[in-house]
Amino acid sequence: MALHNTDVLRFSWGALRGFPSRTLLMLIAMAIGVSAVVLLTSLGEGARRYVTGEFASLGTNLVIVFPGRSETAGINPSTMMGETPRDLTLDDAQALLRSQSVRRIAPINVGSAVVSRQSRSREVVILGSNRDLLDIRHWEVGQGRFLPYRDLDRASPEAVIGSKVRDELFGADRALGEWIRIGDRRFRVVGIMGSEGRSIGVDVQETIIIPVASAQQLFNTTSLFRILVEAKNRDAIEPAKQFIIDLLQTRHQGEKDVTVITQDAVLQTFDRILGALTYAVGGIAAISLAVAGILIMNVMLIAVSQRTAEIGLLKALGAAPRQILLLIQTEAVILSAIGATAGLILGQLGSFVIRASFPVLPAYAPGWAFMTALAVALITGFTFSLMPALRAARLDPVLALSRR
Repeated sequence: MALHNTDVLRFSWGALRGFPSRTLLMLIAMAIGVSAVVLLTSLGEGARRYVTGEFASLGTNLVIVFPGRSETAGINPSTMMGETPRDLTLDDAQALLRSQSVRRIAPINVGSAVVSRQSRSREVVILGSNRDLLDIRHWEVGQGRFLPYRDLDRASPEAVIGSKVRDELFGADRALGEWIRIGDRRFRVVGIMGSEGRSIGVDVQETIIIPVASAQQLFNTTSLFRILVEAKNRDAIEPAKQFIIDLLQTRHQGEKDVTVITQDAVLQTFDRILGALTYAVGGIAAISLAVAGILIMNVMLIAVSQRTAEIGLLKALGAAPRQILLLIQTEAVILSAIGATAGLILGQLGSFVIRASFPVLPAYAPGWAFMTALAVALITGFTFSLMPALRAARLDPVLALSRR
């Protein structure tokens, strides 16, 4: 007895349709497993893309300088002697422009203060910097202008406020050109930030930006929180980093008391961490496919016992054991393919719901997740159907026809 491919498919499909409850149970199990892989990997990939995008919004070709050195081991001897690392100063920041690899710099001071206008007041994050901060961070001004170009050590009573701060302090009144009080000092509003400008750690819409020298006077400090440095291009990042390290070491009496990191290094670190997390949650979800495979194996074993007479008849008509094996495994593979397809659709639907609920999270499953989930589902169905198929192939036709 020879079975053609179409005969095998028709027979397997008929067997699946003949037991709808059993088929539906296995389809649901496989669909849940595949959808779990798609959904969890889309969450992991979404988190990776979100963090990468947030760090990319910090600027382009960025090098960040922090005061103090990050020690990897032991205790800094200067700490034991009661000494503290030298602060970063405005002179340090200005000196960084000597390098041909550096395009622009933005010294940063951060603090909070009570801001008031007439009877309205609230506590606001105050960001002290210079004109180049706007270009380095790729922010936009909605109304008015940004801080003017001035020497870093020159204070001026000018402020650029976020749109939320503007709404709370001025309401429907005009804000440009008006005066506000920050702490014990008065500043004139020269600009209002646009809708863009949200990134890690800072919501520009709830921030007031003033000249860095004015911020140092306001907070009574001469040190800087950090310095943002933009290299001229990607190839200039490493030369700029090395120049910064060498220059500040020279200016700080030979002490390496600053930490210099590049944007690319931070991005690569987060990319590796979140990429590994995506693989890990995908692997955890794939365990549910193994559970579905075990279910397929058990249900197929029951199915073989229910179809003993049918299998015996096929063998009596001349079907070889390998053909019986092929029939049972084709049935399992068809079942796995349909369940996997349903799972992919369900997973995509779940990812869409996540994106709709959390628009900032780009929850798209990576391409490898689709291919892997589909392949694992098919392999699982094929592998776990092997035992029932072998059992069916070994049945004696006479005993099978008598249902023994």
